[in-house]
Amino acid sequence: MTKSIGFLSFGHWSPSTRSGTRSAADVLLQSIELAVAAEELGADGAYFRVHHFARQLASPFPLLAAVGARTSRIEIGTGVIDMRYENPLYMAEDAGAADLISGGRLQLGISRGSPEQVIDGWRHFGHVPLPGESDADMGRRHAEMFLEVLKGEGFAEPNPRPMFPNPPGLLRLEPHSEGLRERIWWGSASDATAVWAAKMGMNLQSSTLKADETGEPFHVQQARQIRAYRAAWTEAGHARTPRVSVSRSIFALVSDLDRAYFGRDASHDQVGVIDNMRAVFGRSYADEPDRLVEALARDEAIAEADTLLLTVPNQLGVAYNAHVIEAILTHVAPALGWR
Repeated sequence: MTKSIGFLSFGHWSPSTRSGTRSAADVLLQSIELAVAAEELGADGAYFRVHHFARQLASPFPLLAAVGARTSRIEIGTGVIDMRYENPLYMAEDAGAADLISGGRLQLGISRGSPEQVIDGWRHFGHVPLPGESDADMGRRHAEMFLEVLKGEGFAEPNPRPMFPNPPGLLRLEPHSEGLRERIWWGSASDATAVWAAKMGMNLQSSTLKADETGEPFHVQQARQIRAYRAAWTEAGHARTPRVSVSRSIFALVSDLDRAYFGRDASHDQVGVIDNMRAVFGRSYADEPDRLVEALARDEAIAEADTLLLTVPNQLGVAYNAHVIEAILTHVAPALGWR
């Protein structure tokens, strides 16, 4: 299956002398340069993680807008924005502006959130669950509000004496970017939330970890989740075809530097407890191209997905990460029919 292939950066930075990104400025500017390089190499997407209270990328929209202004073709996305922290209306304005700057290339991954650096960090942002509501419920409620305002329908009563002339009727948020509502993805770690995302008409980003619901290998459970999502999408009667992404750490060992960095990085699935949930974490792939092709051909979830996001070691610098992407596009993707 032909696949859209992009990169996913966690945007780590550290003042350590061993890091190629020693400050927030480093990681932001290098993220832009890596997106430009990836587009020149023929990659399809530049995606960024969002984590608050951490030495990582946080507020995504300035970065997305900057990447949009420096590129012309590549998709620009997130994986994922924690909706527990978001004011849905302000977010819709930011997203609309960034999407218009990019010419309609945003692919926004959102979710109810992941484990945090601080206790109840969303409270510091002014968000409190309603009575009887969990923080996850609040995140999904914010997501539903965000999706609603992205439709671009008027909902606010205009001032009878406005500062500037208004169009007739109720007012909507501006700037509005037509089509952005169909380019929202939900990051899901369980079968149930994947089905919910399908009912809501969102694309699916299958998480880097999965609730261990059957005890099967990670890629098998993830493939099952994707099939459940697609069945729920069909049942919901949506007109368009949905998109599904999975993310993987994949390194083709084509140089001595690759072997020094990742020659011993191939791994197996791991099981752990995260947020009181038993979760299974996917393996990393690192091998010579021919053996890498054989291993990836057995990954059922990659086979099911139309979009593959390559997690990159961003602290190793732009040039090396561009090399990592190019090696996959050149030595692996064609052999698997992804190109």
